[in-house]
Amino acid sequence: MAKGYFITGTDTGVGKTLVAGGLAALYKKQGINVGVMKPVATGCKRVNNRLESDDAAFLKLSAEVEDEYELINPISLEQPLAPSVAARLSNTKIDTDKINTAFDTLCERHESMIVEGIGGLLVPIDEYYFIVDLASEMELPLIIVCRPTLGTINHTLLTASYAREHGLEVKGIIVNESTEHCDATLKKTNTDEIKRLTGLPILGTIPFNKGLDIKNYNKEVLIKIFSDNIDKDIII
Repeated sequence: MAKGYFITGTDTGVGKTLVAGGLAALYKKQGINVGVMKPVATGCKRVNNRLESDDAAFLKLSAEVEDEYELINPISLEQPLAPSVAARLSNTKIDTDKINTAFDTLCERHESMIVEGIGGLLVPIDEYYFIVDLASEMELPLIIVCRPTLGTINHTLLTASYAREHGLEVKGIIVNESTEHCDATLKKTNTDEIKRLTGLPILGTIPFNKGLDIKNYNKEVLIKIFSDNIDKDIII
């Protein structure tokens, strides 16, 4: 079983990439040989005749690794849709063996791995193969990223419950303030209820910061924010 974490979210846009990159940067700062991976990405842009993901590029920068892009992001799809749909519309067959081979190669090179999923656990990669199946095969403890806003209790409890039903080890939850204005009472009460009802630890709360932008990488801001707001025991 590899060391590290599989980062999933309660939805798309909750901050999985930011959290994965922040953790990778902390690992790197601690002198840990960490690898990163975004196994499947959609909404990719064509760069030098190759599809590339902003998320994967951010992870690579955060971890400061020299691994080939094709290992970090083995499946790149252009349309911003669920992978199974994006592949179908582009007449592409997703090769899950390619993902597994890339993961195994990165595990051989690195002491720990930070892997970011796409969307939530039930996002379909292939016709009947979901993110939860990929996470199960990688055997990494799960970290759930959620928003502090209205509706998050339902989304987070569903995600935690589904993960446990499928035998995944859930390390805990990171709350990410994905919007600039978040009501303080809403954030506190939602976080407290999620902790109470899931029985899972809150591993950190990431405050909104305009300097935390995956398209404008700022190493110093990223490390400072995560160092100040993440449980130190998360580094394994």
